[in-house]
Amino acid sequence: MAHPLSESVTRTSSSRPPSRSRSSAEPRPARLLAYKILQEIDQQQAYSNIALDRAFRHTSLSAQDRHLVTELVYGITRRSRTLDALISHFCSKPASHQHPALRRILWLGFYQLCFLPQIPASAAINTSVELARSVGLGKLTQVVNGVLRTFLRQCSEPHSLDALPLDSQDPIQDLAIRESFPDWLVQMWWDQLGPEQAKQLCRWFNRRPHFDLRVNSYRATVEQVQMALQRTGIETELLPDVPGALRLPQAVGDLTQLPGFAEGWWSVQEAGAQQVVQLLDPQPGETILDCCAAPGGKTTQIAERMQDQGEIWALDRHNGRLKRVIANARRLQLNSIRVKTLDLVDPASVQDPELPALETVDRVLLDVPCSGLGTLHRHADARWHQRPETIVDLIKLQSQLLDRCSAWVKPGGILVYSTCTLHPEENHRQIDRFLQRS
Repeated sequence: MAHPLSESVTRTSSSRPPSRSRSSAEPRPARLLAYKILQEIDQQQAYSNIALDRAFRHTSLSAQDRHLVTELVYGITRRSRTLDALISHFCSKPASHQHPALRRILWLGFYQLCFLPQIPASAAINTSVELARSVGLGKLTQVVNGVLRTFLRQCSEPHSLDALPLDSQDPIQDLAIRESFPDWLVQMWWDQLGPEQAKQLCRWFNRRPHFDLRVNSYRATVEQVQMALQRTGIETELLPDVPGALRLPQAVGDLTQLPGFAEGWWSVQEAGAQQVVQLLDPQPGETILDCCAAPGGKTTQIAERMQDQGEIWALDRHNGRLKRVIANARRLQLNSIRVKTLDLVDPASVQDPELPALETVDRVLLDVPCSGLGTLHRHADARWHQRPETIVDLIKLQSQLLDRCSAWVKPGGILVYSTCTLHPEENHRQIDRFLQRS
């Protein structure tokens, strides 16, 4: 009797199965763990970073294997549309009709062949075949082997996106497939920026993210942090436009184990986020409200810039997330931060007796919930979770928050509205509408 998945065959005849020598074909722990994490993301609709962190807490792997698992999980999540297009092209059935286990294994194989040139093609194919056998798809090992080897025979430049056989009649859809984005998002950038800049933006968002540190000037100097990291073999790059920021190389292991973290010398915070507090420019002795504060990166940065002198209120509707603000403040040895759980959508929130009176606050930071379309390089799955209709709801929420939080600003005070998105309706058009109402 035929295996129930045996219909998933290549359009061309498959090649002979590879040798099963243990040295080259053993399913390595990293690939097997990556497969299991992808399975959890698929079956439980989990976020990739949460599934990855959970797996690492219960698994002992070398630093090299952890790095490979991270690359595979984030990379496949980011590139899933491109990978599905390859599966659909080289198999007799589209990716959406493949058995989920086979689809995940082909994702792993194609990702290594197309996006990890440091891994030999033979290793990518052999380990994918063995992975299929180890997860109970033994009768489909020839399918995995045949699909991947057919791809290599027909695609002379597997590491070139432009050379992949993914042509679409529509130029926007072609770009969306090759760069792995939803059509609506590419269409928006195409209309805003034009074809070439839309393509460049897609490619920028597909780069592996860097890691930036924010030095706590209240506890350490930039030079002190640089020297401590250098003693462990980690070189850092100064960012001249962002005082107190250091950029790390891409792979440095567990950041919380690096020198100075436990002592509160620095925090992990992207340079762009650090610039928001630069614009706020808080001064010692002032009263500041951070209105959507959790997990507290900007809140603690405000306290550091104020030399921990003044009153800083960290407001957020999620009590659990405010606990992270408290934990970060303790690690950084900051005492000027007060937290309060508050739903700012409620009109009565601005009358809370514990908070400063209206029109008395020196500076208000409103870093609103947004679509996150400016952080797609860092959040691998964000491109698949947002839709035009969800953004409409966010725009309404942002408008309500602007009206509430601006009421605290004293005459001559400062309100900073910030997002991490590129959507014009959430940015300058939102600000224009607020100014017209004010």
